[in-house]
Amino acid sequence: MIHIKSSGKVTEDLFTPQVQRWLKGLFLVAMVIFVYQPAWNAGFIWDDDIYVTQNQLLSAPDGLKRIWFSLDSPSQYFPLVYTTFRWERGLWGLNPAGYHWVNILLHAANALLVWRLLRRLGVPGAWLAAAIFALHPVQVESVAWITERKNVLTLFFSLFTMLAWVEFAEEQKTRWRFYVLALMFYALALFSKTTACTLPAALLLILWLKEKPIDWRRWVQMVPFLASGASMGLVAIWWERHHQGVASHPFTIGVLDRVLIASHAVWFYLGKLIWPVNLSFSYPRWTIDPTDPLAYGWLLAVAALGVAIYFARRFFGRSVEVAFLFYIATLAPLLGFIMLSTFQYSFVADHYQYVASIGPLALAAVGITRGLGLVERKKPFLKPVICGTLLLVLGILSWRQAGMYADLETLWRRTIERNPRSFMAHTNLGIILFARGEVDEAIAHYRKALEAHPAGAQADYDLGNALFATGQVDEAIVHYRKALEIQPDGAAIAYKLGNALVEKEQVDEAIVYYRRALEIQPNGAAIACSLGDALVAKGQVDEAIVYFYRALEISPTLARAHGSLGHVLVRKGRLDEAIAHYETALRIQPTDVVTLANLSWILATCPDPSLRNGSKAVELAQQAERFTEGKSPDVLEILSAAYAEAGRFTEAVATARQALELPDTKARPVYVEEILAQIKLYEASTPFRDPSLTHSNRNFNGP
Repeated sequence: MIHIKSSGKVTEDLFTPQVQRWLKGLFLVAMVIFVYQPAWNAGFIWDDDIYVTQNQLLSAPDGLKRIWFSLDSPSQYFPLVYTTFRWERGLWGLNPAGYHWVNILLHAANALLVWRLLRRLGVPGAWLAAAIFALHPVQVESVAWITERKNVLTLFFSLFTMLAWVEFAEEQKTRWRFYVLALMFYALALFSKTTACTLPAALLLILWLKEKPIDWRRWVQMVPFLASGASMGLVAIWWERHHQGVASHPFTIGVLDRVLIASHAVWFYLGKLIWPVNLSFSYPRWTIDPTDPLAYGWLLAVAALGVAIYFARRFFGRSVEVAFLFYIATLAPLLGFIMLSTFQYSFVADHYQYVASIGPLALAAVGITRGLGLVERKKPFLKPVICGTLLLVLGILSWRQAGMYADLETLWRRTIERNPRSFMAHTNLGIILFARGEVDEAIAHYRKALEAHPAGAQADYDLGNALFATGQVDEAIVHYRKALEIQPDGAAIAYKLGNALVEKEQVDEAIVYYRRALEIQPNGAAIACSLGDALVAKGQVDEAIVYFYRALEISPTLARAHGSLGHVLVRKGRLDEAIAHYETALRIQPTDVVTLANLSWILATCPDPSLRNGSKAVELAQQAERFTEGKSPDVLEILSAAYAEAGRFTEAVATARQALELPDTKARPVYVEEILAQIKLYEASTPFRDPSLTHSNRNFNGP
């Protein structure tokens, strides 16, 4: 409908206010989806394996029960988050796109709810505030990182809690229905992330903003919220201390240090909201020195800001106070007063202020709206131009930031670009490069990690692994020892140190570390097996058998344990049992050259005719010969004996002579004499018999 005003201006009233709100909402959702396009098909990163890809609770038949009613959670008690992941695991398996889309859509829904809540509270510029919240780059970490489902989900239910509370506060006849709804939504928020325990403060601030009396009746109404929030908060603290290790170094931080960390963090977060550049997955960890007078600058600045806000109240009403009190109250559990396991890397992270940022961003939107309102009549184009430019810039920054989370390698390389001394990023990038075979570059990053954090057990351990893989065993041992000094209860470190010592033929010391590793990790099947192998090397065969059986009790499908047990059972003369274990090992791992060779030797040379099987021996030895490409004299010797047992003496002689021509054979004079003696037997059409099965006793270990 077209109206002609007295001023002569023509305006078009094409849509009702309700339709306009729908269009604004759709536009808000569309902006979120478009800006997060780099995350649509992004992969899993960092601890997504703990939460999703390797989380047995998502696929176990009793997983849902354990999620809600056990201590089996791989991190903290986030049952609703794990429940959503379990549902999604059933829908799209381990395709990361599905998980990313759920996060993006939840973020879009949160933006709509922020708009709705601010409108309901009568905040000017509510839509602009919601749009800034939706597109601000500091939110990317919470949205593009699958694990941070905790953040987007807890805010989703927190906003519903606040909306229900607003309705309850209106003193309507049906208000108790909204009270119950608020409690229900609050419970869901707590089950998503325990930092929602600060939400009662927001509910009180809503009452204060709306100038509702906060009398004893209100405090009674708050009791269920306060009690449930405090309970979940205590659970979180207990979990961090006893399951995440924050009670140990480097988390023994004094009260004064925590206050200084918190005051610095407040300004850090505000700075990133105002000027969102150089955002990083991991920021440098501050050094706090209470003896340095400059360390108190941040604290004094926070106090000065508080005083300024208090006196600004007469000009701006309660809105500024409410915005900053909401900000501080919501951030409080993450500012440093309570130690978190992630503080070993950095005291701050973008995703910590996902919920809290609503306060300052809403305040900024109010300021922009009122400021532009003063000149709107004279310059009506300023508002769309300035607001549009602001949202465009934020959207571009968020789009670029979302690309950081495409995959693990991209994440760590971008983190190193912005925080070159991030030992976490260097260590994890080294792990990726090492797994890909780029060992030299991996070693370089491990060394940089140690330069940045000399007390980092993980970097020493990973560097030790890389050095061991490149044959630098002595240096690997040095780093394994350092790692074990830092982390004395590191079973994997002690185990790898034992392996390196075996490589240097320091078997006695290796046994000490294998025993230590097994004490720390009693269910370590590989550790028990390695201990058994080391005991065999020392001639302690009976004790070794005990550990091989222990390894198989822990892991019945450990092929290596079956093979090692087969070998020692041969030495004990229990050939039928040895054969059974060799055959089991090959069913599990058909390409194991050592087991193929040792079993073939028994089947070809055993004095007991009931155990010999020439055709089977040939089949096994031929497989071993193919895997070693004819370059192992031991395998060729075994194959020649198998041919002889099968009556194929011409092939037996030819294969034995082939073994004699190999350089490794010529370097072993005694071995040459053994093969020559076998050739004489084959030329006389006589198979070789090994009464003591000495070949197995010398333990063929592959090419």
